[in-house]
Amino acid sequence: MSLAQDRRAEQDAREEKVLGIIETARGKKQKFRDARITMAHGAGGKATASLIEGLLLPAFANAALDELGDAGYVPTVAGTLALSTDSYVVRPLTFPGGCIGELAINGTANDLACAGARPLALTLGMILEEGLESTVLREQVAAMAAAAQAAGVTIVAGDTKVVERGSADGMYLNTAGVGLRDARAMLSPAALRPGDQLLLSGPIGAHGMAIMLARGEFELEAEIRSDTRCLWPTVDALLGAAGPHLRCLRDATRGGVASVLNELARASGVAMIVREAAVPVDPDVAGAAELLGLDPMQIANEGVLVAAVAPEGAEAALEAMKNVAGGERAVLIGEVKTDPTGMVLVETGFGGRRVCDQLVGDPLPRIC
Repeated sequence: MSLAQDRRAEQDAREEKVLGIIETARGKKQKFRDARITMAHGAGGKATASLIEGLLLPAFANAALDELGDAGYVPTVAGTLALSTDSYVVRPLTFPGGCIGELAINGTANDLACAGARPLALTLGMILEEGLESTVLREQVAAMAAAAQAAGVTIVAGDTKVVERGSADGMYLNTAGVGLRDARAMLSPAALRPGDQLLLSGPIGAHGMAIMLARGEFELEAEIRSDTRCLWPTVDALLGAAGPHLRCLRDATRGGVASVLNELARASGVAMIVREAAVPVDPDVAGAAELLGLDPMQIANEGVLVAAVAPEGAEAALEAMKNVAGGERAVLIGEVKTDPTGMVLVETGFGGRRVCDQLVGDPLPRIC
């Protein structure tokens, strides 16, 4: 063998060894070890791959995500699908009783549930701020995974973007969801009739006040925790107990119970009478709201729904809600009337009435 041939053989051997090392390295599972998010994590290269394959895929593991495509598959179902999407910009990211990750899962699952659809699958869009600590990201991802499991939904696709430091308060999230409309659900905001009963699944105002106090902007201390939870178990129980008597459902998020009732009153062309004394408000929430000059009826919730039920189904519906975790304090708060059309009135503890209107602005911004 000539000298040139020897050198060529040596070069080939060296190249094969290098390729073998690269192949072995690439064959190993990606690990996410970075202490903070950098712009590289949103650039689509190796840093992005380490974030997705080292953190997100293990947390949300399922066959749809294993494809690593731009879309995930949801098994074909017979029936009507419901679609919903929502974005979350809450500040701070973590607060007593919950976090932005839980809100993102529960919020979209609840939008589907209150449309009478069993939540099936979600997509997850994350906008991360450069400099976000990886420990914070890990905590939020774990919270999302736990909330998705509790809600019985699968995260089938997602997207990650990174923006410059100071542009996103750490993290913004968007979730889109698909659910299967339950055959028992014949819900419509225009279905209300005079005599229908108004049910509330639990105490109000906890989420909005928990966020406000967590910001430390007021010298107030109270043991208030967000009520964030998945509402499908409650909806499922209502559908089973009230069936065709269930007129409409709404989760009372931004704008609180006041906004929900006003929207329904206008949509159906009816009036609503609410008994103030019947509306459950925990003492700490009531006290904080009083000091801040806020009406608990207008404060956001993340685990409370309003149900309008025909009189003949109201008792069974109320009992069904009370038998679901988180609904033990469900209560009848009022009923649908004919006049004044499109308005909500509250019967006060002093025997008078006041108009319960929607907020003009938002006294508690960035609460979801």
